[in-house]
Amino acid sequence: MSLTKIFLVFAFVFVTGSVFAQSSAELKRRKEALTREIEMLRRSQNKVVNNKRLSLKQINALNAQIRLREAKISTINSEVRLLDNQISENTNNVRSLQSQLVKLKKEYAAMILFAFRNQSSYSKLMFIFASSDFNQAYKRLKYLQQFGDYRRKQARYIQETQRELGHKIQQLDHNKREKSSLLEDQEKEKITLGKEKSNQSIQLNKLSKEEKQLRQELTQKQRESARLNRAIQNAISREIEAERKRAAAAAAAAAKAAAAKGDDTEAKPVAKGSKVLSATPESAKMTSDFTGNRGSLPWPVANGTIVERFGRHSIGNVSTENNGVNIQTNEGAIVRAIFGGTVSSVMNMGASTAIIIRHGEYFTVYTNLRSVSVSKGQKVTVKQPLGSVATDPTDGSTEVHLEIWKGTTPMNPEAWLAR
Repeated sequence: MSLTKIFLVFAFVFVTGSVFAQSSAELKRRKEALTREIEMLRRSQNKVVNNKRLSLKQINALNAQIRLREAKISTINSEVRLLDNQISENTNNVRSLQSQLVKLKKEYAAMILFAFRNQSSYSKLMFIFASSDFNQAYKRLKYLQQFGDYRRKQARYIQETQRELGHKIQQLDHNKREKSSLLEDQEKEKITLGKEKSNQSIQLNKLSKEEKQLRQELTQKQRESARLNRAIQNAISREIEAERKRAAAAAAAAAKAAAAKGDDTEAKPVAKGSKVLSATPESAKMTSDFTGNRGSLPWPVANGTIVERFGRHSIGNVSTENNGVNIQTNEGAIVRAIFGGTVSSVMNMGASTAIIIRHGEYFTVYTNLRSVSVSKGQKVTVKQPLGSVATDPTDGSTEVHLEIWKGTTPMNPEAWLAR
C-alpha cells in the first residue's frame, strides 16, 4: 500500500472524528440546556403545588414542561443516531486499519526476507561491483540506501497503524457504552413524560370543572392584553407621526433652501407608514442591524423558558391570543434589553410596568416589570438592565412578557431570539 493512501486514511479518520465531536458537543449542550429549563419549571411547579386555585399560568408551565421533555427525548434520539453513524464509521475504520496492517506486515516481511538473504557486506559489495559502469554502481548504492530507509519507514507506519487501530477499538467500545447509557436515559425520560402527561390530563379535567372561574380569569387576561396592545399601538403611532412631521419639516426646509438658490429640483417625498422610522441614515442602520441579528438576539433574562408562545392557543374550550412570548424565570430576575436602542415609552400598567424600546423601524416591548431603571428618551445598549420581573402574588409565578414589533405589526419573538 502506498504512503499516500495510508495518509489519506488517517486524514479521513481525523476529519470524521472532529465532525462527530463537534456535533456531539452541540447535542450535549442542547440536552443540558433543556434539562436546566425542565428543572427550573419543576421547582416553580413545586412552589405552587399546594395552591388549591388552578391558574392558566400553571397549565401553561405544565404544557411547557411536557414540550421541553419531548424536545429532550428528541435530542437524545439525535445523539443515538449520531452514535450509530459513528459506531458504523469506527467499525469500518477498524476493518480498514486491520486490512492495512496485514498488508504492511506482509510487505515488511518480504523486505526483511530480502534483507536477510543479502545481509552480508560481501553480497552488497558484489552487487555494487557487478555494475557495468560507474553510473550504474552509483544507482545501485543509492537503491540500497533507499531500501534501508523505506524499510525503517514501513516499520514506523506499522507501529502507527497499530496505535491508531488500538485507539479506534477503544473509541468503538466507548461509543457502544455511551449509546447504552443514552438508551437508558431515553427510557427514563419516556417514563417521566408519561407521568407528566397523566398529570396534565388530571389538571385539564380539574380545569374543565372550574370553567366559570377559568373564563373569568381569561376575560381579565384578555382585557389586560387588549389594554397593552392599545398602549403599544398608540405609542408606535405617536413615534411614526412624530417622525413623519420631522421628515416633512426637513423636506420643506430643503425645498425652501433649493428655491432660494434657484434650483427647481422637486422635494423628496416623505416615506409612508412605518417606513418613515428608517428615513434617516442612523435609523436605517439600526433597522438593518436589528434585522441582521434575527435568530441571535439575547434573551431578556439570564435564565428562563418560554411557557406561552406567540399566536392563538386553546385550553379546553377557551382560546387566547398572544402577541409575544411569556418567559418564566427566577423570582427577582433582572430584565435586559435584547438590542441597543432608545427607550420610546415607560408605561404604568397598574400592578406592573411596561417598557418600549425603539430600534429603527423595530420595537421591543418588555411587560410585567416590578421596578424600572431606565426612562423615556434614554439610549440603552444590548443586555443593559431595564428593571426586575414582578411575581404574581396569587400563584407565585414569575414571568416576563416580550414582544417584537416591526412598525405596527407584531412578530414572533422566538424567531429572533438565540436558541
